[in-house]
Amino acid sequence: MNEKKLEFYAQKQQHLCNSNDKIPKELYEKYGVNCGLRDKNGKGVLTGLTRISKIVAFKKKEDGTQVPCDGELWYRGYHINDLTRSLVDREYGFERIAYLLLFGEYPESDEIREFCEMLSEARDLPQNFTRDVIMKAPTKDIMNSMTRSILTLAAYDEGTHTNSLEENIRQAIQLIAEFPLLAVYGYHAYNHYENNDSMYIHRPDPHLSTAENFLRLLRPDATYTPLEAKVLDIALILHMEHGGGNNSTFTTRVVTSSGSDTYSAIAAAMSSLKGPKHGGANIKVMEMMENIRQNVRDWNDQDELKNYLGKILEKEAFDRKGLIYGMGHAVYSISDPRERILKFYVEKLAAAKGREKDMKLYQDIERLAPEIIAEKRHIYKGVSPNVDFYSGFVYEMLGIPQELYTPLFAIARIVGWSAHRIEELIDMDKIIRPAYLSIMEEKKRG
Repeated sequence: MNEKKLEFYAQKQQHLCNSNDKIPKELYEKYGVNCGLRDKNGKGVLTGLTRISKIVAFKKKEDGTQVPCDGELWYRGYHINDLTRSLVDREYGFERIAYLLLFGEYPESDEIREFCEMLSEARDLPQNFTRDVIMKAPTKDIMNSMTRSILTLAAYDEGTHTNSLEENIRQAIQLIAEFPLLAVYGYHAYNHYENNDSMYIHRPDPHLSTAENFLRLLRPDATYTPLEAKVLDIALILHMEHGGGNNSTFTTRVVTSSGSDTYSAIAAAMSSLKGPKHGGANIKVMEMMENIRQNVRDWNDQDELKNYLGKILEKEAFDRKGLIYGMGHAVYSISDPRERILKFYVEKLAAAKGREKDMKLYQDIERLAPEIIAEKRHIYKGVSPNVDFYSGFVYEMLGIPQELYTPLFAIARIVGWSAHRIEELIDMDKIIRPAYLSIMEEKKRG
């Protein structure tokens, strides 16, 4: 069918969908149905058990009541603060924490050495894959490019349909190693063919970490400073896993429960993560910050800054959605532990890059925004900056283009997805099959 004709037909028929598919919010309360698998306070409905990670946002008092507390994130029984603190200044932790999440134990020296060797050997793509798959259909949407590549990689893997635990562990390691290549090569193809920029494809260095290799692959001169690699490494660790209750991880477990293969499950997770409500939050923060820079004349004038943030919240400025992006979280209340860890490294990187003025603007907004939100909104828990408030600023200072922000999230989160897939495979009893209550009206003809 002619595309224009189809578009016109869809436009004409959209009113039918709007009138027949719209379900009033009050019906959810009437029938006791949790909208979006959340209760009326926004807390996620329990859908499974896991030993991989844990989020803590509230503590129980002696009388049994729950009170908000500083947020905690635990990986396999270890507090995220302890894990990041245990890494010495020049030590990169992505690979160590990946081992921990996948296998449930912190690696000894021999184990991490062997694991890194496996990642290095797997950090390669099939012959001519970059030319024949990645460069054949360049697109600004690098998440789509990666998802296409993931599904295509299945055709190169003879173990795709075996679905044994051994094969799934191998495939997980393979994809963790390949993700940086899929992302960066996908960007270079787009940047060359769509932006008419120079093309360069660097090979990964088997002796370098994931963070180091990402910067090496991305930059024309393949160089980076130890601080740059360290900050990126920390950002990747903080995005690797988050309690199991997020949309893309749940997607991984749903698809896995059907008996589908690794590549299909991870491709589905990618499709979930690319949604702006999930993986694109830091881009909205960056857009908002640029809007603030353009409209607040004196960044040091706290009253002017507070007034403009109020306009954003009242839908009078920026995108008129009434959101101060990077503020608040679905689970955390008083603080997001990832944001607190990342902020320490952001301050160091900002000083090294001469971006102290921008850093102060971020810090002022971090302080003022919760006050304004508390004044103007009815909230059932505290509001604090989340990890996305600073992650975009980090990527910008590292010279990473915005097209790669969500793919970077995926490069980290593939570890968590893989850990949950393995856990689901081991414990899988039944296919995950949620129920929907039908409120359809019965009709008769004739």
